[in-house]
Amino acid sequence: MAKQLDYHTIRAIFARFRAHEAEPKGELEHVNAFTLLVAVALSAQATDVGVNRATRELFKVADTPQKMLDLGEERLIEYIKTIGLYRNKAKNVIKLSRILVDYYGGEVPSSRAALQSLPGVGRKTANVVLNMWWGQPAQAVDTHIFRVGNRTGIAPGKDVDAVERAIEDNVPAEFQRHAHHWLILHGRYICKARKPMCPTCIINDLCPFEEKTT
Repeated sequence: MAKQLDYHTIRAIFARFRAHEAEPKGELEHVNAFTLLVAVALSAQATDVGVNRATRELFKVADTPQKMLDLGEERLIEYIKTIGLYRNKAKNVIKLSRILVDYYGGEVPSSRAALQSLPGVGRKTANVVLNMWWGQPAQAVDTHIFRVGNRTGIAPGKDVDAVERAIEDNVPAEFQRHAHHWLILHGRYICKARKPMCPTCIINDLCPFEEKTT
């Protein structure tokens, strides 16, 4: 774990991220808040590519909570059976669809507490929805962000909650909106787990990681 970087270095890092890609986007395909919520819930222990492959056809027939309920659990399973833990995820999607219909008028709530009360929706999933759909500066820490935060010293922490707090505390406000996307994309494509691509990294000279590749 690297030591916490100073404010000016962190600001310089995010200025480069912004210059490289001003409006980073999440890679899960969706057409509304509900399909985003479902896609993120399905993505636990699965790749975005695999989830998109499964949901592309699913969302053509079930893009609202009511349509998902009409589809039913067994037919839902046929669409998502290529995704890990698909049976449990199907149960949760049907349950959360029922709650959205019965208590939220079929709409996805914009509060973290309400989102986390839904079956299969943890803090990370809630934060992704809050950030991507509602535009809130919520930080969804996954394995990529945890790795980048600790390697670079941008947001060191012993667990995902500590890294989330470090991002909120140390990343300048002007970068908070897109911080989680810049970090996840950097971790996914550049600062990889086994062999980070340090020679092509745009923040190489600002990063204190001791095991840089050459």
